[in-house]
Amino acid sequence: MMIQTLTTLFNRDLQRLREEISLYRNETNIWKIADGISNSAGNLCLHLVGNLNTYIGKEIGKTGYIRNRELEFSLKDIPKTELLVKIDETTIVVLNALRNMQHEDLEKEFPVIVLDTKTSTEYMLVHLTTHLTYHLGQINYHRRLLDI
Repeated sequence: MMIQTLTTLFNRDLQRLREEISLYRNETNIWKIADGISNSAGNLCLHLVGNLNTYIGKEIGKTGYIRNRELEFSLKDIPKTELLVKIDETTIVVLNALRNMQHEDLEKEFPVIVLDTKTSTEYMLVHLTTHLTYHLGQINYHRRLLDI
């Protein structure tokens, strides 16, 4: 049941991420920052893609993904269409990894320490859903504030 719940939440919020990026009327605004806003929507999108491909794709799905976290925040002006492709590819990776999990896998220790201490895979997956939702809200607010 928990795997199905996580699958539903990840799919829902990755589709919402796709929608938020799609809704930018002016593509250059995806990369805009303003006083008090430290990350653009584009960089937050790249960060979410890197985060999920690392912790779900690489660690659970065994995709071999190699993350360059620095680039998630330093790359600029990637076309909207490319961001959307990255979101779509990430969605497939996440859903495939979750589809191949068994309930017992949730109770296992997550293979890497991410949050300063060992956690179960279930805990880490719940954390990743809240991380996705947190940044999704920031992107939504960024779009409504700066895409004018």
